[in-house]
Amino acid sequence: MVEIKRLKIHSSEKTLVDVKSLPIKRATALVGQSGSGKSLTLKAILDMLPSSLKKEIEISAPFELKRGKTVSFVPQNPFTALSPLTKISKQFFASESRVKELFEMLDLQWRLFDEYPPNLSGGQLQRIIFAIALANEPKLLLLDEPTTALDVQLRDEVVQILKHLQAKFNFYMLFVTHDINLVANFCDYMVVLNNGKVVEQGSSKEILNSPKEAYTKLLIESNFANREFRK
Repeated sequence: MVEIKRLKIHSSEKTLVDVKSLPIKRATALVGQSGSGKSLTLKAILDMLPSSLKKEIEISAPFELKRGKTVSFVPQNPFTALSPLTKISKQFFASESRVKELFEMLDLQWRLFDEYPPNLSGGQLQRIIFAIALANEPKLLLLDEPTTALDVQLRDEVVQILKHLQAKFNFYMLFVTHDINLVANFCDYMVVLNNGKVVEQGSSKEILNSPKEAYTKLLIESNFANREFRK
């Protein structure tokens, strides 16, 4: 298990995130309303916070955390994640044999390797993003709303892809998500953020069936209806 034992993110004016413990188990969902600190938490782990913010962080992990090596990131929008003027082949930093293995696992035609991103469908782009994120065999995968830009069918496909990839490569996942179905069907652990603080955490099944906090209950009852989409 990976655990954020302490995380504090602050500007010159106020504290934005103050987390005492956030376990990242096999698949952990990080949920909360817009502005609750979810994406800031991911950026802190990736060491990608803007220079105007400062962080104090302590993470316990059974491996060394290195962005682009042991830690990879799947962004929210597959349509803007890749350079549109650069061939897919030039956006990988891995051996061709490794890329071919991932293409086969993700049911991607090899001809797409020499295509430009605008020529691919949303589902193909999402699979390419997963292939890029997993090319260096990370131990921790961070995902920022990986299903938001996809239709229902593609969202279901993403869940199945992730289950398959995790079974194959055995990595930990931390999801920022508003997708209640993703949490219910895939994430074994759930952490609820409100104003930068953890207000509830535990088994996803238990929290979804019997939330203790009114804030969590409201999120679940609204089916996370106020979905974020940062273009």
